[in-house]
Amino acid sequence: MRNFAKQQSQDTTDTSIEKGDYPRASNGVVLGGVVTFVAYFFLMMAFCSPYWIESYEETHSSFKNMGLWEYCFRNFVYPYYQFPRQFNGCHNIFSHEYYVIREYLLPGWLMAVQACVTLAFLLTFQSLGVLALVVIRLPLKGVLQYEWLMIRISYLCTAAASLLLFLAVCIFGACAYRRDWLMYPKFNVLGWSYAVAVVSFITLGLGAMILHREARYAYDLRGEQKNLVMQMEMQEPGYQPPRHHHSTSRSLHGYI
Repeated sequence: MRNFAKQQSQDTTDTSIEKGDYPRASNGVVLGGVVTFVAYFFLMMAFCSPYWIESYEETHSSFKNMGLWEYCFRNFVYPYYQFPRQFNGCHNIFSHEYYVIREYLLPGWLMAVQACVTLAFLLTFQSLGVLALVVIRLPLKGVLQYEWLMIRISYLCTAAASLLLFLAVCIFGACAYRRDWLMYPKFNVLGWSYAVAVVSFITLGLGAMILHREARYAYDLRGEQKNLVMQMEMQEPGYQPPRHHHSTSRSLHGYI
């Protein structure tokens, strides 16, 4: 009896160790998450800061600087406005201050840049949310069973964000010196917010490459993960194996 009790306690200890010994997130997934977070930080700076393009201080231009959502002027007079009005200070592009010149400040190509950067911002945030669930293993069974799918979703979101941000950077760089937008374009230069956006899309591309490799690796291990989930369910208290209706009916039919 003592030997049987000792053996039973050892089996219980081994089972508890096996329950807690589930595979953690790989180093590649953690690295991809860190790289994506760094890219998201740069993207947030470019998204909020008003220095995509700015004027040289030596020129004393009425235009000072602008971002995706804000313009800064000093004694600026729009020549095609019928009333003599000066615009001063920094205001949101959708504020009442810029209502009369909003069509001038917001051409179609700039709205396309805003849309691309906004979508990239949302996709990167979603990718980080999915990667956080994979790293902390929440919920545990769902992550172990569908880890390859979650990493692939993160990869697709990160790759799409990198592509959208690349398009935004290209469109803005090609149209920033148009003469039908800001006056005296030779007095202006691309600012540090634009440079941060460039760094962000490059970093997002690097994170997408890492996550793509990890998604392929997790896809190859999906069978082992499903078996591990089944073993965890079998070790839970009150587990009942599934009953096969056809086999039971056949056995009863044989006895009858």
